[in-house]
Amino acid sequence: MSGSGRSSHRARGISAHVDAFTAVVTGIYCQPACSARPRAENTRTFTLAAAAEAAGYRACLRCRPYRYPQSMAWSAPELVCRGVRLVLDGELDRGTEDELAARLGVSARHLRRLFTANLGVTPDGLARSARVHFARRLLDDTDLSVTEVAFAAGFGSLRQFNRACRDVFRESPRMLRARRRRTDRLVADGGLSLRLAYNGPLDWRAMLDYFGARAIAGVERVEGDAYRRTIVVDGHPGVLELSPGGSDHLLLCAHLPRWDELVHIVQRARRIASLDLDLDEPNRLLARDPLIGPLVRRRPGLRPPGTWDAFETGVRAVIGQRVTIAGANRLAARLVERLGTRVSGLEPLGLTHTFPSPSTLAVADLSDLGLTRSRAAAISAFARAVAADALPLDRSVSLGDLIASITALEGFGAWTAHYIALRLGEPDAFPASDLALQRALPRHAPHAASAPGDHAERWRPWRALSATHLWLADAGAEASRRVRGAA
Repeated sequence: MSGSGRSSHRARGISAHVDAFTAVVTGIYCQPACSARPRAENTRTFTLAAAAEAAGYRACLRCRPYRYPQSMAWSAPELVCRGVRLVLDGELDRGTEDELAARLGVSARHLRRLFTANLGVTPDGLARSARVHFARRLLDDTDLSVTEVAFAAGFGSLRQFNRACRDVFRESPRMLRARRRRTDRLVADGGLSLRLAYNGPLDWRAMLDYFGARAIAGVERVEGDAYRRTIVVDGHPGVLELSPGGSDHLLLCAHLPRWDELVHIVQRARRIASLDLDLDEPNRLLARDPLIGPLVRRRPGLRPPGTWDAFETGVRAVIGQRVTIAGANRLAARLVERLGTRVSGLEPLGLTHTFPSPSTLAVADLSDLGLTRSRAAAISAFARAVAADALPLDRSVSLGDLIASITALEGFGAWTAHYIALRLGEPDAFPASDLALQRALPRHAPHAASAPGDHAERWRPWRALSATHLWLADAGAEASRRVRGAA
């Protein structure tokens, strides 16, 4: 977008190919992989499941499209793409369409018009569809009561939940639960187990290696094929664990103080592994590139590492400036031990603390942690900005505006800002001055005379994925511990 990033609503959005849902004149809609093959003249196509539902179609009982994430072709205007992200992150469960539109810098009427024209559904309609789809998965996969499911999915009352189920699925919640298949029910040894579905391939091992090399002791732990971490929900501690579940989903085991609005926690958990990124178009485009192409073809399931908490990632990035990854890990562990909140009973999981909050670090004395004076000042400034809600880390603004906001803070340069943006899920973020990228480029383009940033221009708008391939091309987890850069 031009200017502030909010005025040019027809700017090119984030492009990613997603097959359309097929709706049949009989009144149902299916996901692309459904085995049903109706005649083309009897079908309509919709980008979103929510749009098909808004047009009066119900989900196919065979392919059950509600079990997969709502996704879209990110070729719509960027403002619409960011609006969809905010809606799926639960913005309309915490506020109104007017407040959502104001956050995006437009009127509610204009936002509804953009959503309807590009997606076929209003923001409220998309939010309602996301809630009822999540609730249906809980009815299938868990033994939570109907009442618990309603509030876990963000509904304000049982009456509202019942009405939504009848509108979308044509049956009551109890009738839907009676339909669940025997293999749907998940049983966890403690906690609540849920499936996190994704489209395309996922190189979970590479993601684990990246997280494991940078895990903040006490807060994060990689063990075997699982990533686990502490979180804070309404002031209370919890634990999330991600592990492989199948070819199209990860398993999330959640240990939480309560299940209210679980839908938002699950959506945030998806961002840890970048599960909402459809790799089809970026892989197809990058595979043609003479430098990145061989890396993409070798590891088609590689995704940019995400994050549970952009603030935590930002603090860790500052700590990692100009030091080795192992050195940064020691400093981060010291910060958590002294300023984080200790949580008893988690030692068997390899966890001990929750990460200190922005309000805690905003006023904390960081002088005795072994940080340089400039890095301590940068962390304090970052914490004050986040605590005051003066720094938009909710993905509501353009990449350019986000980078400008971060680099306006003391001690934050382009490298740190782009790294935070990459972990936050901005697909075109690219920390060009990263030492690991600068070292990787000559290995894969030995005759290249230009810098990584010059090469990256032809990788737009998928520079974050390109950076990830260069970081992990042949370094591996062990080398990553020794190299400065890549936080």
